[in-house]
Amino acid sequence: MRSIYIETYGCQMNLADTELLFGHLRRHGYWRTDDPALADVILVNTCAIREHAEERVLGRLGHLVRHKARRPDVQLGVAGCMAQHLRDTLAAQLPFVDFVVGPDAYRRLPEILERAGDGFVDVRLDRDETYADIVPERAAGVRAWVTIMRGCDKFCTFCVVPYVRGRERSLPATAIIEQVQQLADAGYREVVYLGQTVNAYHDGAVDFAELLRRTNGIDGIARIRFTSPHPSDMSERVIDAMATCDKVCPQLHLPVQSGSDRILAAMERGYTVTQYVGLVERLRRAVPGLALSTDIIVGFPGEDDADFRATCELMHAVGYDSAFMFKYSARAGTKAGRWPETVSEEEKGRRLQAIIDIQEQQSAVCNRALIGSRAEVLVEGPARRQAGWMAGKTPHFKTAVFPADHVEAGTQVCVRITGSTAHTLVGCLE
Repeated sequence: MRSIYIETYGCQMNLADTELLFGHLRRHGYWRTDDPALADVILVNTCAIREHAEERVLGRLGHLVRHKARRPDVQLGVAGCMAQHLRDTLAAQLPFVDFVVGPDAYRRLPEILERAGDGFVDVRLDRDETYADIVPERAAGVRAWVTIMRGCDKFCTFCVVPYVRGRERSLPATAIIEQVQQLADAGYREVVYLGQTVNAYHDGAVDFAELLRRTNGIDGIARIRFTSPHPSDMSERVIDAMATCDKVCPQLHLPVQSGSDRILAAMERGYTVTQYVGLVERLRRAVPGLALSTDIIVGFPGEDDADFRATCELMHAVGYDSAFMFKYSARAGTKAGRWPETVSEEEKGRRLQAIIDIQEQQSAVCNRALIGSRAEVLVEGPARRQAGWMAGKTPHFKTAVFPADHVEAGTQVCVRITGSTAHTLVGCLE
């Protein structure tokens, strides 16, 4: 047997792909190691969503090559979105890399490893590949990521995902439900459905709302989450499923990207600010107490002060529990990547810090309002910073820590909230 080490960068989809790779390679005689110094194969599973992510990976590969210098038989490879995005230049940039595989070539990886030479590249996109028959190898825990669809058909002007992950295709609902039942039998308590536009799921007979309902009936699973939905695909059927399925958590990540109609149109997001706010209002009526998070980009080409103020105003109006916030990063191959930059890096940094400050205040307010309430916490394990304390997630996906040394991971406990920060709830067992 040969050993493989995989280092992962990027979103939950990449983490799920790494689990898929471990499961597939295990069936072909590879065993997993967490030490690259012991590995026969070193694989970096990459992200291409922002330039900074690619720069980090390039730097890391330059560091990992030392293992090849000591042991020339080691195979060093690049997988994932960055491999697809830089397919025409990566081999020339990194001549010491033995192979490059895109997101739709994972099934062929055992064969590639058998015959890979310097710069071997397999980045063919496949409209039919879903990996539905491959069982991922997951780490122990209470939460499992389950990819239910791959690719994206939205083609937002700033996003490289449709070009590196291909067009949308959904796994069969029967395969998903079977996988979730296996997870429940293995002791996982929470599943998170993944897709680039997860609520666009449809296998030809079952839509996303129906999939949620079927999952809700699986014994052993206590909580269901999903990410990331697209506002344009948030149908009334999905909202109703969220409201009526008791295991679907009252928490939603709903990317907005900008609070300016002009910028949303340039991004080709498919909705206006008024439509987005209306959707938020419908969701909050259907799911009282809904925790809402979002994605926001600042410094998009053409964004002026008025557009940025509109984003700040939207943040205040919606009152997000949390947000992922970024400076615009031009991506080669996208429509916006061909447009001239109009916002300096210094101004992007200023705008980013401004919305971070807004969100920090809002998150603190949201969490402070929970002091005195009780929350059902799914315990994940010991708290990182306080000995004798445990940590877990509330249904609203807020981290809660509390003193205890006798609670097992995977159990649900009632915690009374006694304090908070912008990022954490502090409590005690009831």
